[in-house]
Amino acid sequence: MTQPRDLARSYWVVIPAYNEAETVRDVTMRARQQCANVIVVDDGSTDDTFRAVGGLDVTVLRNEENCGKAGSLSRGFEHALAQGAIGVITLDADGQHAPEEIPFFMKQSLDDPSAFLVGARRRDQRRVSFWRYGANRIADFWIGWAAGQPIEDSQSGFRLYPAGLLREVTLKHDRGRSFVFESEMVIEATRQGWVCQNVSISVRLRAGPRPSHFRPVLDIVRITRMVAWKLLSRGMYPAGLYRALRGRNFVGTSDGPAAMS
Repeated sequence: MTQPRDLARSYWVVIPAYNEAETVRDVTMRARQQCANVIVVDDGSTDDTFRAVGGLDVTVLRNEENCGKAGSLSRGFEHALAQGAIGVITLDADGQHAPEEIPFFMKQSLDDPSAFLVGARRRDQRRVSFWRYGANRIADFWIGWAAGQPIEDSQSGFRLYPAGLLREVTLKHDRGRSFVFESEMVIEATRQGWVCQNVSISVRLRAGPRPSHFRPVLDIVRITRMVAWKLLSRGMYPAGLYRALRGRNFVGTSDGPAAMS
């Protein structure tokens, strides 16, 4: 009989990185301590990101030009699936996510292999930036409506995608859809019957010198436009709005340990 420890070796970690030379090596080394299979996708960085991960026991893929986060994730997914991954964990390279929390995702996935897991930050941690928090909450509402369930932290990049989900749900991943991609994946996953659950995570202040690549105005406009189109295509999906407003119907919250509510 295959043991959980053996299955855990079949998970892969994908870390998209664009101009993250200051932080990517530390994040990658810590991720490698938690999971044997780590992929760093250097998205055409113009700094020393590629050299920063040199010599590490990980797979490094390099985009010759900047493809955006969606393109980098898709390339990492493709490589991991080709290696037989049963699930792919993603986290950002800027130091906000704690690689030490990777086992939380693997454990919950082993308990429910069909679950699509999204890391949810506590609201007090998300409120560090008023404008960013407000933009994220707007995105959470719209995405929850289209998905037909409340979504606590739709913009979190710390996730676990089951291999079956990645094979079944294929989305456009051009450069203009960088942050739209992750939002659309939540909607399409739930619409196609995949279970969306939360994993409570911490979040740290950005360790590197550069600002976030997420642009609260432009990217939220793009996400809202995508969601609006999906709602219009389903007659505004009133049942989805009702369920999203009704309360949580998935495991875990951003304010405490996982619990069914």
